[in-house]
Amino acid sequence: MRARVSRLLMIFTAFLAGLVLCLSVILIVGGRGTGTAVIQAAPIGGPFSLIDQDGRPFSDQDLKGKTFLVFFGFTHCPDVCPTTLFEISEIMRNLGPDADRTAALFISVDPERDTPEAMKDYLASFDPHVRGLTGDTAALAAVAKGYRVYYKKVPLEGDDYTMDHTAIVYLMGKEGRFVSPFNMKRSAEVAAADLRKHL
Repeated sequence: MRARVSRLLMIFTAFLAGLVLCLSVILIVGGRGTGTAVIQAAPIGGPFSLIDQDGRPFSDQDLKGKTFLVFFGFTHCPDVCPTTLFEISEIMRNLGPDADRTAALFISVDPERDTPEAMKDYLASFDPHVRGLTGDTAALAAVAKGYRVYYKKVPLEGDDYTMDHTAIVYLMGKEGRFVSPFNMKRSAEVAAADLRKHL
């Protein structure tokens, strides 16, 4: 019994020593031992190719040189999506002619129901600078992954369902790179003035 305990103790000690050695190598190779390591966040955004509400192909290349907003949602959303799209529409209205120098994307997380026709009908209530994008399940999953967006189908009574999803508005720069989350908790006038600084 004592021999077995000793053997287990030796295995555990060897494991700990190996773990410490492995971590030390990682820290040294990463430069942390010298205090010069730079922690870089994973990029947000990236290339995409989807379909707009008019049934036309639309990609990140169509936005080159434009600052734009991105919001993920779905047309059957009861509150957050229509509220956010209304707020974005108010920002575009406050931009006046400068709204033509930017764009706002509403990207679906519900490809099963959000056809181009459904998106077009839904967006008729909002500013025309808001473009709806949809696509097949794989294409939308790839875009959501690029933007670090969480979404999940949530069953309701019967065969109905809703979607749980990230509700952040992303501000993207002229080169298509993430700038910051865009603060919607302020007046449309203030938000428009902030967006104008990036145009």
